[in-house]
Amino acid sequence: MIEEHDVGGVHIKYLYHCPRQLWLYARGIRPEHLSASVQLGEAVHDTSYTRRSPIDLGAAKLDFFDGRRWVHEVKSSSAPAPADEAQGRHYCYRLRLLGVEAEGAILHYPKIRRTRRYPFTPEAAIQAEADIAAVLAVVHAPVSPERLPRTGCRGCSFTDYCWTE
Repeated sequence: MIEEHDVGGVHIKYLYHCPRQLWLYARGIRPEHLSASVQLGEAVHDTSYTRRSPIDLGAAKLDFFDGRRWVHEVKSSSAPAPADEAQGRHYCYRLRLLGVEAEGAILHYPKIRRTRRYPFTPEAAIQAEADIAAVLAVVHAPVSPERLPRTGCRGCSFTDYCWTE
């Protein structure tokens, strides 16, 4: 099982999207490569901001970090979601643990040509720590969390796994 230092951006995203998805992912169930939504997200990522290099923090990999100390993340969705903000906050937290004073996260939505800026505040740091604790609680649970209502599963690569009777 994973420990605190192993929690990455995908874990945070899945925590906010669906705890069951997080639980399955942590156990090596990874059907993402079969999902059209995931393939679209990878295509958007690969064709946006191509002159920037990703930053690998071990468990977390952020899209890029600018000279003004802002984390940048490219999102394929057409609407900002709480999971996006949580992921940016997580990357800032991880950078701060390494001694890099991240100012915050800028989330880029090329599909809708918008950006969102989230400063990394003391409250954001507290929430980032709470998110990590929540990920660990879900991952270490002996049984899978309940599945979301079917309407919450649209576009999820785990839909077949969760809803095949």
